[in-house]
Order: sequence, then C-alpha cells, then structure tokens
Amino acid sequence: MIRRFSISACIPALVMAVMISCEQQTWESAMAAGQRALQKGDYPEAEHIFAAAVKKAESQYGPIDRHVAVALSSEAQAFTAQGKYVEAEPAYLQALKIYQDAHGENHVDVAATLNNLGVLHRMHGQYTEAEPLLMRALAIKERLHGPDHPDVALTLHNLGLVYVSQGVLEKAELLYRRALTIREKALGETHRDVEKSLGELVSVLQKLHRDADAAPLEKRLSAIKQQRS
Repeated sequence: MIRRFSISACIPALVMAVMISCEQQTWESAMAAGQRALQKGDYPEAEHIFAAAVKKAESQYGPIDRHVAVALSSEAQAFTAQGKYVEAEPAYLQALKIYQDAHGENHVDVAATLNNLGVLHRMHGQYTEAEPLLMRALAIKERLHGPDHPDVALTLHNLGLVYVSQGVLEKAELLYRRALTIREKALGETHRDVEKSLGELVSVLQKLHRDADAAPLEKRLSAIKQQRS
C-alpha cells in the first residue's frame, strides 16, 4: 500500500533555499528550473520547484488559469518519477478540470492529461482505471489530429502496455502494429519511437509463441540499434 508523504517541519536547508529561490522567480523561470531538475533526475527538487510554480500561478493568474494547470501537470510528473502515485493523481485531476472548464473535452491539453492519468494508473497497477482514460485520450486525439498522427501512436502504445499487463496480448499486438505503422510513416523507419514500437511488438509475439512472426521484426530492431551505436 502506498503511503502519503508529507514535508516535515524540519525542512532541509537545501530544500528551503530552493523554495525561497522559486518565490523570487517568475512563473516562466520557475517552470524552466523545474524542467531542468527533471531532466537531471533531481525529482525532489523538481517537485518543490513546481509546487512553488503552482502557488505563483494561482496568485498571479487565478486558481483556474492554464498556467496553474501546466504547473500542476509538471508537479504530477515529478511525483510520478518518485513513485508518489497517490500524490500525482489529484494534481493531474485538478489540471484536467481546469483544462475541461476552459476548453471542453476536445482539446489537446485534455487529451494529454487523460493520457498521463492513464499511464499513472497503469504504473500503479490499476489497469481497469487506466484503460478508459487512455481510450478517451485516444478518441480525442483521433478527432483532433486524424488517425495517423504520432500523438495518436503514443496513446496506442500506452494502451498496448495496459493490455500486456492484463495478459490480453492479441489486443496489444493490434495496437502496437498500428502505432508502428504510424510512427514509420510519420517519423522514419529508424526513429527511436519506431525502435520502441518494434521492441514491444517483438516481445508480444514471443509471448504468443509466434517466433516466426517475431524473427524479421527482431532483425529490423537489431539493425536499428546497431546503426545507432
């Protein structure tokens, strides 16, 4: 069972310095600093920076402004990177409500947040909650971008991961094949996302004991990796 985390009254000096620094920054510079911390893998620092960015956005723009939602989503990413799934969910849900109230259901920010919520539930092992969120994200993306957009492929891939976790391998195969086709056409046959799709598809086919089908894809995957090395 995942326990909720709280900040002790005795906050380390480094964390306090980060929070004071964030208070002196603009929202934009705080967000940039948080992203740098994420990229460095310093997730606790990113969490505190984004929390300060949320407060700054609420104070400067109001509690239902898009700036708040963007900061909340980034804070949720920092929570997720630390395995703090319980803390990440309400941040994503608050961001989702802001986006929905501002734009309605059919908007890229709504789709992205639904996708991230679905991924969060999958990582938490909550597959029945993850599936409908990803299905909603997929439907919105298809309406907005058409069926052959790389962002559609991303959610197809994430939905495939849910089905693999549930043992529904035939469904996962169909989604991985469609994601692979989209990525090959849109990104080129040696793109990292194509490599990722090939890897997941090979894994599913091997689990289905279809080694003859997996072999040529595995050969392609090996060639891409060798080309990149």
